[in-house]
Amino acid sequence: MVHLQNIITEEVAKSFRSIVGNDHFFADEASLQHYSRDETETLSFAPQVVLKPATPREISDILKICNERRIPVTPRGAGTGLTGGALPHLGGVVISTERLNKILDIDERNLQVTTEPGVITEILQNAVAEKGLFYPPDPASKGSCFIGGNISENSGGPRAVKYGVVKDYVLNLELVLPTGEIIWTGANVLKNSTGYNITQLIVGSEGTLGIVTKIVLRLIPLPKYDLLMLAPFASLEKACEAVSAIFRAGYTPSALELMEINALKIVSSMVDTHSMPVNDPIEAHLLIEVDGNDADVLLKEMEQIAGVVEQYEAGELLLAEDAQQKEALWKLRRKVAEYVKMAGYTIEEDAVVPRAELPKLIRGLKALGRQYNFDAVAYGHAGDGNLHIRIKKEGIPNSYQNPEMDIIIRELFQLIKQLGGTISGEHGIGLIQKGFMDIVFEERQLQIMRDIKKVFDPNNILNAGKIFD
Repeated sequence: MVHLQNIITEEVAKSFRSIVGNDHFFADEASLQHYSRDETETLSFAPQVVLKPATPREISDILKICNERRIPVTPRGAGTGLTGGALPHLGGVVISTERLNKILDIDERNLQVTTEPGVITEILQNAVAEKGLFYPPDPASKGSCFIGGNISENSGGPRAVKYGVVKDYVLNLELVLPTGEIIWTGANVLKNSTGYNITQLIVGSEGTLGIVTKIVLRLIPLPKYDLLMLAPFASLEKACEAVSAIFRAGYTPSALELMEINALKIVSSMVDTHSMPVNDPIEAHLLIEVDGNDADVLLKEMEQIAGVVEQYEAGELLLAEDAQQKEALWKLRRKVAEYVKMAGYTIEEDAVVPRAELPKLIRGLKALGRQYNFDAVAYGHAGDGNLHIRIKKEGIPNSYQNPEMDIIIRELFQLIKQLGGTISGEHGIGLIQKGFMDIVFEERQLQIMRDIKKVFDPNNILNAGKIFD
């Protein structure tokens, strides 16, 4: 086992300052506290220093020093993660990618964009949309999260159901290895059978194998039209059954989101929800979007989807009349996670099961809540079977290293495994889920992952203790 050192001497600090400059070296208490947290529960682990490099070479020079001296390094984007991937739980150095924030090139001829990792996802989407192009992955935090963090977590979002997740758009990555070398992982082409696919290995590796400094993404033409429909259900299970029925009928919406009424009631207490009825007889809503280039075809498709959901006891359907109403509905959906956390639902699980198994997952979740005396709300990407489950248990704000929550979450994850699912659809494993990897992987699979980590990071300095110990 490689032992990491948490002592950053004055000599090392001087070297860091010479690399990034005094203005981008931080060791004051306020900065250390700010970078001690992300959006994971209420956890906080302070680093010794925070560095904000501006180039791959600066990151390389920092990592060479840390590798030589066995100093733990935590890469960080915008700090919107939910599994502790950016938490410096071993102290050491936080490397923030905030200053690598440029869109370098939009190649309209080849439908590609080259960007640095510190660009906010929504800014990237808007920049390519101005040229009639589309980058579909859109996590709920797209207005604040960085594209580099999306690469680390293989993020998805509502439109993954039709368009796929981040991995489906990454062509090539510039990567600084933990030992300081700078490499490109692939090529800027749509097909590549040249050797092992290192690019896709890095996507979703949660900052444990290297620090991404440039990203080449494929784009597609921007759809001209979209329609958005809200479908209320008196039964949460019926709403989940309707999800599978829509796909069996031959339709693939561009988004299909589930929102449990308890989550919406929390949101309604904090923002105006006149665009979405919040009534006691309703247990859940489905938010259904279709998009394409023919308005008449889309309207017909939406009418047919409406016919499907009505068979599952849907209430009065609402078709958004204009862009403003669409934006209001999407705003509610995207604000759910933020507001339910503020209401005390601090423990978040990122379950994914085959779509048809969603009703069983919901029933199992509610049964566990009754058994162990906790409240839970569910919402998320029902179209691809990915539900976000928020848990509130009196006196327990964090699941991390809590024996009582370990029992509850292990039972939940075992149910998910029995239903053919897995324990994370898009938020990753990070720090807080690593103790449950044995539920979905055998020891040999985990050892292969550890061996890969050792090849990239022989001294185990980069995001050590994330995904597995």
